[in-house]
Amino acid sequence: MKRQSVAIIGAGTAGLATAIVLAKQGHDVTIFEQAIVMENVGAGLLLQPSGMAVFQHLGALEHALDLGAPVDALQGWSKTRLLVNSYYAEAASEWTGLGMHRAALCAVLMQQLKTLDIPISMATEVTAVIDHQDQMQVDTLTQGVSASLKFDMVLVANGARSQLRPEVWTRLNQPYPWGAVWAIVPETTMLDYRILHQFYHGASRMMGLLPTGSVPESGQRLTSIFWSLPSEQIDQWINAPQDEFQKWQDEVSQIWPAAGAWIKDSIQSSRQFMPARYRDVVMTCFGQNRLGVIGDAAHAMSPQLGQGANMALLDAWAIGQAFAKSTNYAEVWSQYHQLRQPSIRFYQSMSRLLTPFYQSHSTSYGVMRDVAFTWMYRLPWLRKQMAATISGVKTGPLREIDLESIRRSHPV
Repeated sequence: MKRQSVAIIGAGTAGLATAIVLAKQGHDVTIFEQAIVMENVGAGLLLQPSGMAVFQHLGALEHALDLGAPVDALQGWSKTRLLVNSYYAEAASEWTGLGMHRAALCAVLMQQLKTLDIPISMATEVTAVIDHQDQMQVDTLTQGVSASLKFDMVLVANGARSQLRPEVWTRLNQPYPWGAVWAIVPETTMLDYRILHQFYHGASRMMGLLPTGSVPESGQRLTSIFWSLPSEQIDQWINAPQDEFQKWQDEVSQIWPAAGAWIKDSIQSSRQFMPARYRDVVMTCFGQNRLGVIGDAAHAMSPQLGQGANMALLDAWAIGQAFAKSTNYAEVWSQYHQLRQPSIRFYQSMSRLLTPFYQSHSTSYGVMRDVAFTWMYRLPWLRKQMAATISGVKTGPLREIDLESIRRSHPV
């Protein structure tokens, strides 16, 4: 497609990565971000092999590897036994994951952005996006000053709670009933640091320990801790009296002694934790004409499968491929939907199916999960399919993305 002016609303993973891809193709990109400064704070995240392939496509993988923590496998423990033992190498011998702090991920993408001289308008709220057929109007508010700007195309990438995605494209948009509290602390020395550890007790108690690498300009290696909770209990849990927090520490130590001992040494108060709440967003369409929706704004889901950042990165890659192969917007969105709909539909469906087995009040779901996983991991074919699923490459039960084609694909 010939040179276009593109407004990207939101400087999260999807927005930054898409800006890089389109700028490398020679398009004029402007990013609008409501935050005052780029402090990409938040819990650690896991780059799957799919996301790492996009980072290689962007030319940013080496920088990410310097800051991140290699992850070989996901292991899930009940009180008495290992239930989940999913190694990336089961899907492909060279695959690993990469645990990263959100600030590190942001820094990697921002470095690429600076080399391309892409402007970011900070502290800017986009109040409206108006389609004038031949151009898009973006109304903004920056420190009390209003402005109306014109672009050839607008991409909405401002997160799961976006107020800018078209309602007519949105089939589902609702808060997820369960969330989590999280904290980032120095890395654990009591557990294998190349493993994402999860601990389950029924379906209502789940904890995760994710290797998180380091933040820029710091040599401190980190671990992210996640504790699952119903959304309505999160604030009460964080603000609980100290004796209630100590009861929680004792409970964790009783159920999972190895993790509990380390947590007692690492965390002294529930106020070290921060809240995480999620949404379910399902869209029937991701773009038409001069408007598109990407990232969590388009397909937010439960984080159980660890795909959020990876789905956003795949969106950026697909937008670039669609622009490179198309001459008009109808072709862009046709190509984009072909590339992205199968994967998005698969992971949203799997997330909706599996999450109640980890985050619910159901006793039977916890028992069913424990019994099923006991025999599922005895079958090599099923182990491979589960490893491919967490790797972020699935487009259907028996279909996968070719990661080599992503790595080798060119922005133009």
